[in-house]
Amino acid sequence: MKKRKLVVLLGSLLFLLLLGGCSKSNAANEKVTIYTNADEEPVEVIKNVLDKNGYKGKYTLQSFGTSELGGKLLAEGKNIEADLVTMSTFYLNSAQKKEKMFKKLDLSVDSLTKIPDYTAPFTVQEGTIFYNTDVLNELKLPVPTSLKDLADTKYKDAISISDIKQSSTAWLLFQGLVDSYGEAEAKTILKGIYKNAGDHLESSGSGPLKKVRLGEVAIGFGLRHQAVKDKQDGLPIDFVEPSEGTYTLTESLAVVDKGEKTNPEAEKMLNLILEKGRKDLLKIYPSALYEGETVNSEQVAKDQKVFPDELTAELLEKHQKLVD
Repeated sequence: MKKRKLVVLLGSLLFLLLLGGCSKSNAANEKVTIYTNADEEPVEVIKNVLDKNGYKGKYTLQSFGTSELGGKLLAEGKNIEADLVTMSTFYLNSAQKKEKMFKKLDLSVDSLTKIPDYTAPFTVQEGTIFYNTDVLNELKLPVPTSLKDLADTKYKDAISISDIKQSSTAWLLFQGLVDSYGEAEAKTILKGIYKNAGDHLESSGSGPLKKVRLGEVAIGFGLRHQAVKDKQDGLPIDFVEPSEGTYTLTESLAVVDKGEKTNPEAEKMLNLILEKGRKDLLKIYPSALYEGETVNSEQVAKDQKVFPDELTAELLEKHQKLVD
């Protein structure tokens, strides 16, 4: 009887070991699911890097708006379908504090600054004022030189911004105003800006530039790198760095920690994107993040700033209430 029990016990242990081995093997063989809030240009970089380095057909990539993906991270935690995410760093920080959902990373590149061990900075987003030179001349309007200028009544119906409740790009505008003038005055300035924007309040960060390109409005606030590219491409687009400074947000890569079900290929893909993709990303977002990276100084904002308080989803929600 004792021998029979011992055989049954050993058999059960062997079954459990095999089951665990199969689980890990299955995780490694499954496609990596990538969730991203990134713009079209960095998404193309990700796809090109993965496809050219042995991962074609081995991943699925799904794009979301920043608020939508942030909501999924905070609500679903480790139960989220994604294995690998690229997302605004502040949302990753808030999700990690709430859910402890991201894996400690072993990066193959060295960051220039101290970063949390679960994030890998991917891009730096800069906010700036841009304008259509032709339309501005037609309307006989001066070039605004500050974020505060956008509240001037002479710009009524001539500007477009994105909605902070749908796009993190808008938060760069809010950060500049709050940091420079305090919350009370920023609220007053924002009231004027929103009144001037009227129906030209956009859901996406790239929406204002699209309207400025088409000449529907003369001036917009959005991502600096997109305006720089338009100018380089010969479009009648120019930009001005606000006197308050050029505020920034980082977006980072992270691997969802699913225990034994964590797909090991996700971290390999993450490091591959950093090793092979950063060169192309620097052409779009000219801010060095890792040792050995160099950028054209003419493309870098001269007064790049970071909001002094820690950026979190909770702080974003607080700033959103400035326009309620």
